[in-house]
Amino acid sequence: MSFTFRCVDAAADAPLIHNWVTRPYASFWGMLSVTLEDVVEEYSKIQSSGHHHALLGIDDGVPAFLMEEYLPESSPLNCVYAVQPGDIGMHLLVAPPQGTPRPGFTAGVMESVLDRLFQKPGVERVVVEPDARNTKIHTLNTRLGFEPAGEVTLPDKQALLSFCTRESFHSARAARSLTPKRQPTQGASL
Repeated sequence: MSFTFRCVDAAADAPLIHNWVTRPYASFWGMLSVTLEDVVEEYSKIQSSGHHHALLGIDDGVPAFLMEEYLPESSPLNCVYAVQPGDIGMHLLVAPPQGTPRPGFTAGVMESVLDRLFQKPGVERVVVEPDARNTKIHTLNTRLGFEPAGEVTLPDKQALLSFCTRESFHSARAARSLTPKRQPTQGASL
């Protein structure tokens, strides 16, 4: 899979992002009841922060996911772990499925995002802090090289702090390329 990335335009992309973040599958994103204006305000803040940045991932001309990259030292994480040089934080939300589910799509998205982050000069480790109850993303994170460091309390959630080094990502990617693709089962997601 090959994706392109473009910066989020808070005003122009707000209807699309609002559509995604207010669906039940995105409950862990924490924006189920936001208004369109709330989305514009949130992504305007993110894009102007200087330490947090949002991008849309594009699949064959169609927005397919939202990713955010941020500096952990400028986030609430700076109070829950010892931030190291080369750390970068990441959030990821895949768009609701369109048409027939594509086996391995979400893993392909995550692999592409991690590849992009590790190509940035100085990045040695990707940090994630998904909701501790979000078992689907924990499974995916593990498949792509993240190692859990334990639960932490953040202002908006109880989170599972996890780290992925460049080496563990490349090892997981190599193992993934050797594993036969799973056939989708009815009702399966991920």
